[in-house]
Amino acid sequence: MYHYTDGGLRNIWLANGYEREETPYGKALTIQDLPGLTRAICKALIRKNSKLTGAEFRYLRQAMLMSQASLGRTLGRTDQAIAGWEKNSKVPKFADQMLRVVYAAHADGNEQVKNIIHAMNDVERTINFVMTETKMGWQSKVSEGELSDEDDCELSA
Repeated sequence: MYHYTDGGLRNIWLANGYEREETPYGKALTIQDLPGLTRAICKALIRKNSKLTGAEFRYLRQAMLMSQASLGRTLGRTDQAIAGWEKNSKVPKFADQMLRVVYAAHADGNEQVKNIIHAMNDVERTINFVMTETKMGWQSKVSEGELSDEDDCELSA
């Protein structure tokens, strides 16, 4: 068995799905289907009965590609608070439960949740919404970057 410690996890052991090999640079380990392993670990973590450790909390957050800052904004906390929870393993119950629910929806392919997470991670970019009225009603289109005043049009009365 192989003790898998990626992301600071200490309680994961692989029974199979990996190969050990010798390379010119020393011993190496190859894991087949690493994305599948990551999903399986995350699903096991959200089902565990006890509180998440700081490392487990970080692993779930990183599996969704969320920054500490974006998760902090979501939970009404600072990125430093999130870092502290992850470092000291003192994750508040509300944050533990929230992250489990968000990961579950994300893993089940909920596009709305995935889009929200993507948007939270992209808050630094300038994103404009160009609204167009169509026969089907108003539609939005995303435009990245700055729009100039020349793009403005006058409203007719």
